[in-house]
Amino acid sequence: MLRAVLILPDSVEPERRRYRGMTPPNRAKADVHCGEAMRLPVADGTVVSIANVDGCSSVWLTALSEDRRNFGLDALELPEGSSSRLDLTAFDSREMTELAASRGGQNAQAHAMRIFDEASGAGDVFVVRVARRAELFVIVPATAELLTLGGGGRVAVTARPRSRGNRDQNLPEPLGKVVDEWRVERCTAKAYELRKDQFVQIIDVEGQQCSDFMALRADALDAGVERHIDSTVSRTMTRSAYPMPGLFDKFFDQDMRPLLAVRRDTVGRHDTFALACTARGYEERGFPGHLNCSDNISAEFEPFGILPRKAWPAINFFFNSWIDCADNRLVSDEAWSRPGDHVAMQALTDLVCVTTACPDDVDPINGWNPTDIHVRIYEEDTRISRSVAWRAHPEDAARLTKRSAFHARTSRLTNSFHVARDVWMPAHFDATGAIEEYWACRTAATLQDMSSLRKFDIVGPDALELLQHCLTRDVSRLSRHRGLYALMCDDRGSVLDDGTLFRLEDTAFRWCCGSENSALHLREWAEQLGLNARILSIGDSMPNLALQGPRSRDILRAVAFIQPHCPALENLRWFGFTVARLKNRDGPMFMLSRTGFTGELGYEIFCGRRDACEIWDGIMEAGQGHGLVPMGGEALNLLRIEAGFMLAGAEFCPDSDALESGLGFVVDFRKPDFVGRRALARNASAPRRKLVGLRFGGNEAPVHGDCVFVGRERVGVVTSACSSPQLGHAIAMARVAVENAEKGSRLEVGKLDGHMKRLPAIIVDLPFMDPMREKVRA
Repeated sequence: MLRAVLILPDSVEPERRRYRGMTPPNRAKADVHCGEAMRLPVADGTVVSIANVDGCSSVWLTALSEDRRNFGLDALELPEGSSSRLDLTAFDSREMTELAASRGGQNAQAHAMRIFDEASGAGDVFVVRVARRAELFVIVPATAELLTLGGGGRVAVTARPRSRGNRDQNLPEPLGKVVDEWRVERCTAKAYELRKDQFVQIIDVEGQQCSDFMALRADALDAGVERHIDSTVSRTMTRSAYPMPGLFDKFFDQDMRPLLAVRRDTVGRHDTFALACTARGYEERGFPGHLNCSDNISAEFEPFGILPRKAWPAINFFFNSWIDCADNRLVSDEAWSRPGDHVAMQALTDLVCVTTACPDDVDPINGWNPTDIHVRIYEEDTRISRSVAWRAHPEDAARLTKRSAFHARTSRLTNSFHVARDVWMPAHFDATGAIEEYWACRTAATLQDMSSLRKFDIVGPDALELLQHCLTRDVSRLSRHRGLYALMCDDRGSVLDDGTLFRLEDTAFRWCCGSENSALHLREWAEQLGLNARILSIGDSMPNLALQGPRSRDILRAVAFIQPHCPALENLRWFGFTVARLKNRDGPMFMLSRTGFTGELGYEIFCGRRDACEIWDGIMEAGQGHGLVPMGGEALNLLRIEAGFMLAGAEFCPDSDALESGLGFVVDFRKPDFVGRRALARNASAPRRKLVGLRFGGNEAPVHGDCVFVGRERVGVVTSACSSPQLGHAIAMARVAVENAEKGSRLEVGKLDGHMKRLPAIIVDLPFMDPMREKVRA
């Protein structure tokens, strides 16, 4: 029987699933930013595709063959006469220099091919085939005029090796000298010994494959006692009250002895909650006799005299699990790991370890298809930097957290660092601590590394038109050497990003912000509107410092040499900027803006990467007589809350618009049109929530996410809070219903379950201090 099927002309069959950014198993991806040289080992037959993401960027290509001492193009299939001498001063060439020197070569003899130039368009692609195995370098140089005239760029590199049926082609390059390595076949396990200070690297070969790991102390086994990784002790010793999806910095045994320290993690989602899979677990779901990790672990441990267990506790690398906050159940889904993702750990004592390739094929955790795990052991003196992988967007190549250009100075003063996007930033300094740093900013001056700030240059004849369309402020009123604080919103009025826009030239602007989404948003609108404007990523080529406090101007008088054609230091008003040099006309150049995030008089300094330490030293030396101290992120958070400055992920987030986030003062409704204007105008006529300040009677401060109540009814949520050193009591910013937002109203913040304990509060104006911003305007 035939059945008629009605097909609507505009209907589209939805996709069953969509994995964004999941790299095919036989491809490698990497991003190269302005001022960087990216190293990519390539085998013969590899096809390398290089996409100029930003356009307008000069890009160079060079390689070092296995049998050569100097860099050139002989390993690449390129036409004759393509090479020219490489300028080593325009990018970070240290890795190239070390590699050439290890073979007795000199980088002064390096040759390269220029594959893109300043006229290249966004999205232009260059493809080359590798003739023989080599170390390929893709270089995006930074121009000398970057600080003053703008520039930058980013390229995306994809390498596809020639298929040889080699299962190892997805493995990452070794992190050092490999002592031993082996493959843990799917559905099996492997036990091994690890000496003190050696490193173990657990690698997901094909992606989305879980691997249980357990380690026991060798000296305890010799004494007839089993002491293994204990998750409860580990989270207690690392001050984590609850398990979490991810890894602790260290793992401990039942005697609180440290066993392992995590050095590198390229995934960020692992199971620290549960047991390795067990026979009983499969039986209760109707799969008797199913292979399981616990039995595999017991079988592998037996030769070491370790007693078998029906259920082994374990760290389950790459297992994507979490606790459902609604009912406290443990839930899981497909792993985040991509081909070649890995975890590297250092043994803190002699260990007996086991690694599994989980056999679970009835759950999503292994993508219903168990695959292999690869293990490498590295010698004791291997240098593996402490890093985790960071992706601004799922489709981006992973970027391992790195040290800022000022790390050589800050690391001498503290070991307390936290991750800010993809950069390690000081949390506080050993000699002072957060509270002393706070008071130094209030009474004298502080110097802070702020290099995790994102910087993009928007250049071209239509740059102004693009920014007018995408920002909430009137950019047309902005003069050269001036800046303004602005928002970038979506069509719903939610804040995508906030930042400071500086006008460098008539057709060149610099956007200093917090998110990579800014660049994506601007590029999308430039293409949609057909505008001739380029959005250029500056990457790490322009680290920056914040010099803040009432003595900051006095310090700059001693070190800032400014040419007469640039605005003088004394004439810089709030959000003005100038170009200066350190001490004299021959000193390193930096861009000096009168901006900051503390509520005090302050400046920000943007410089070239190679000049960073010299500029840090010059400012610290000049500040010795003014009480200057370095400051970390903990003190900055206290200052910005007191100043009522909003933060992404706290005061503004996807479920609140710019007005509800307390940012209505940077929304210019006099502009006839900008992205989000219609939604914001509608919401302004009938607001539902308002950002307010809360003043508490004591020093006990709530935390982000605590609920705000009137009686039994929840009327808002705390966005940021602290105990104010200067005010002597706790304060908070909170988003509350407009019906309960009147100044002087009494509210309560719920702790524990929200009802058993309440912190009474009174609504006050924002900011909490200096409401007219007289300090920053001084």
